[in-house]
Amino acid sequence: MHVVFVIYPGFQILDLTGPHEVFQQAGPYRMEIVAARSGPVRSGGGVVVEPTATVGEYGGPIDTLVVVGGRGKIEACEDAALVGWIRQAAGRARRVASVCTGAFLLAAAGLLDGRRAATHWSGCELLAELYPAVIVDPDPLFVQDGNVWTSAGVTAGMDLALALVEEDLDAETARRIARMLVMFVQRPGGQAQFSAQLAVQRPVREALRDLPAWIAAHPDADLTVPALARRAGMSERNFTRVFAAETGRTPGAYVEAARLEAARRLLETTGTTLDSIARTCVFGTVETLHRTFRRTLDVTPGQYRRHFQAVRSH
Repeated sequence: MHVVFVIYPGFQILDLTGPHEVFQQAGPYRMEIVAARSGPVRSGGGVVVEPTATVGEYGGPIDTLVVVGGRGKIEACEDAALVGWIRQAAGRARRVASVCTGAFLLAAAGLLDGRRAATHWSGCELLAELYPAVIVDPDPLFVQDGNVWTSAGVTAGMDLALALVEEDLDAETARRIARMLVMFVQRPGGQAQFSAQLAVQRPVREALRDLPAWIAAHPDADLTVPALARRAGMSERNFTRVFAAETGRTPGAYVEAARLEAARRLLETTGTTLDSIARTCVFGTVETLHRTFRRTLDVTPGQYRRHFQAVRSH
């Protein structure tokens, strides 16, 4: 099974090497790396990769076409020859995939029109703005829509590759590779758990400018609308309207997100009990804390702590 990776100047090296290693560990795959032009291609981090062939030269079979992401994605989207080849190659591939912001190139090729797709959380708004025909889902680690697979940021490309290996071969092979690479076979939760409030807008109006930082520093304070309106020197009605316009969230939703963020920091950095965290961050009970984590991040507080404390220990 031929897996063909598409790279371009400014690509993210892990978007290539992570999934490449997963397929390599699996066994029955042959990997090719293609680029728009011949010669070494420099990644965004400075690592140089020599492609197997140019897109014009490569005429071999394509089982799975994988387009990687990276800071050079917009310039790559403007390369008509590269985007045209991706569109043509997708037509003869069994399936198509993107890693991280590689979704931008699939969208530029028209391959995501009318499809649900994932990309790195920081690029979700831009992808939706540039390609309104794409149904951008900001949370999943990867999405399958028909024969098109898209993944969230960087290491989520390895999650996607494991899922493809499991589809092609079997679950035991995927588990073996996950053990070897010290990965989850299926990571709990979505990418919201990694994105720290998913790019909340910051207020520009002077009366509100310092309020988000104060809320973040005082999760246990009185953060009701009347209290926050008094702090901003505004009427409750005007405060509610202006705050939502400036931040993109209602005061209630913003406060819940800030308290959730405070709980996350405590789970990551301390051994404080869940009961104490629930009280400190004004969730009241462990049950409410649990429900908020499940609803917002799709993991339990315990799962979140185990994962991120394990990350910090390495």
